[in-house]
Amino acid sequence: MCGIAGILRGGNGRLDRTILQNMIELIRYRGPDAAGFYTDKHVGLAHARLSIIDLGGGHQPMHNEDKSIWVTYNGEIFNYVELREELIGKGHRFSTQSDTEVLVHLYEEEGEDFVTRINAMAALALWDAKRRRLLLARDRLGKKPLHYALTSEALVFGSEIKALLRHPSVQHELDVGSLARYLVHEYVPAPRTIFAGISKVEPGELIVFEEGNLRCRKYWDVPEPDREEPLISGPALEERIRETLLDSVRRRLMSDVPLGVFLSGGIDSTSVVACMSRAAPGSVRTFSVAFEDPSFDESIHFRNVARYFGTKHEERSLSPDDCLEILPRLSAMIDEPLGDASILPTYLLARFTREHVTVALGGEGGDELLAGYPTYQAHRIAGWYAKLPGPLRRGVLEPMVRRLPVSTSNISLDFKAKRFIAGVGHLPEIRNQIWLGSFSGEEALSLLHPDLGRALASEDLFDVARRHMKRAPAPDLIGRLLYVDLKMYLQDSILVKVDRASMACSLEVRAPLLDYRFVELIARLPTTWKLRGMTTKYILKQAMKPWLPPRIATRAKKGFGIPVADWLRGPLRPLMLDLLSPDRLRRQGLLNPTAVGSLVRGHLEGTRDNRKQLWTLLMLQLWEESWGRVRRSEAHVA
Repeated sequence: MCGIAGILRGGNGRLDRTILQNMIELIRYRGPDAAGFYTDKHVGLAHARLSIIDLGGGHQPMHNEDKSIWVTYNGEIFNYVELREELIGKGHRFSTQSDTEVLVHLYEEEGEDFVTRINAMAALALWDAKRRRLLLARDRLGKKPLHYALTSEALVFGSEIKALLRHPSVQHELDVGSLARYLVHEYVPAPRTIFAGISKVEPGELIVFEEGNLRCRKYWDVPEPDREEPLISGPALEERIRETLLDSVRRRLMSDVPLGVFLSGGIDSTSVVACMSRAAPGSVRTFSVAFEDPSFDESIHFRNVARYFGTKHEERSLSPDDCLEILPRLSAMIDEPLGDASILPTYLLARFTREHVTVALGGEGGDELLAGYPTYQAHRIAGWYAKLPGPLRRGVLEPMVRRLPVSTSNISLDFKAKRFIAGVGHLPEIRNQIWLGSFSGEEALSLLHPDLGRALASEDLFDVARRHMKRAPAPDLIGRLLYVDLKMYLQDSILVKVDRASMACSLEVRAPLLDYRFVELIARLPTTWKLRGMTTKYILKQAMKPWLPPRIATRAKKGFGIPVADWLRGPLRPLMLDLLSPDRLRRQGLLNPTAVGSLVRGHLEGTRDNRKQLWTLLMLQLWEESWGRVRRSEAHVA
């Protein structure tokens, strides 16, 4: 796995190699093994390499035979062996065994359509010197990041925003519209970033810059479900799911360095271990973390899985001090605020795993593909709830829920019930974001400094969710929400968390469940194969049951979380009170001290469980400490 950066100069400007070197140096932890550069009078490409395949020959940027095409890329191509053989058969000559070289020859053969031929986790930049054409692309599901900024002087791009900010033409300017969306979603949805003028290349997108013009092309999207029941069903469908996932895992085992798998003991990671045990029997290494708080600890489950498959298992017990020790450094890992508290244990798991291996497989994607989150069950309940008489709902049930005593448990009824009531009256795509995020639109605006709140008063903070909901190919509500979560929560929160946490440790993480062939297979199934009644991930559980330990398929969903509610009243209290103090907030001019103070008091007094809201604000403040001292632009509220 790697980091990339580059500059395509505009006009008659001079390409400064020193700037390019500074850009890649900031993200060298993504690729600590080597750095490479290519420059001509038009373009500069930079690469930081984490050696995985062809350790001696896979240096980048890489070129074709006549050096007219150059590529720098971050990722792995899982079907490169077949593509290499095909290209050799068509007369192309290879000088390395690296998967990277496939890209330049495939582009020669296919042109822009080369991206449709690769099965990859990748973000890439390709320079066609003859045409003076620069291409930027991300893999279909967005497993690897890529950002760009088009300024008056240059097109600047890189794996992480911090690299772009080293270019003098890229402004350190806060986009307050993105700030408000962060409060709603706990992340900034693509293509926006927290910085004005910097954008994300979207998953499944190809951007072409040629003759001074930039055009964007979507080369992949989630396919439509079959309108009828699938032609194959029952045992035949289950077999196809097993074999597709097995092949996906098998392809992700290619590596010239040690490899392992993250194991939580849930259905997704256990399915990956089951496939890995079949593809490479006797050589599976599993890595897990345990917690002192029993409501968050899954050690009994992942130990059972490790014993069942006979893996070489490593685990580490994490204390609050372990997590809190790295909290102030989180903002250096991520260039945008991110409100997912599980980035803490994810980083610690990645750091621990990197002590033993260089590559790890993970179970990301299963929840968004197969309706694994409790929110999907909640949407189904919301449909039933709406049919109850209004006086019963508004006069009896909702006041009863609001009076529930506050509990800090990971499985607390009051927290879930109150979140349900907060979202149930909204449109499905809005309540989905309210349940997953921290604040409603009105709450987010009230938390901002009054001047910012007024400037954003007419803005639709749920515009991205509405757009994806409208584009969703599924005919039913749950199917459309799955599409929205795949396009937003998975791509802009879960995968960002895993990428930044793992790459900060120079660890590559591969996601077999996000092989596009597996995604397309599952996406084409009717929703009833994913959420059957109140059973989540129905078809995966049925398909994998013969390969799994007993009772794994019937385990309840448990997130990879930490006891945030208790920590905010305990060891995190001094940091929270400092970062969210009225004086600090008034100096910053971003948040409303009165509204924030109300959240803090309610949580500390035990009258409300504001864990999600306060953590989201805490992460914003930690980001502001490192990256947020930027000019605020009222012109970028839209």
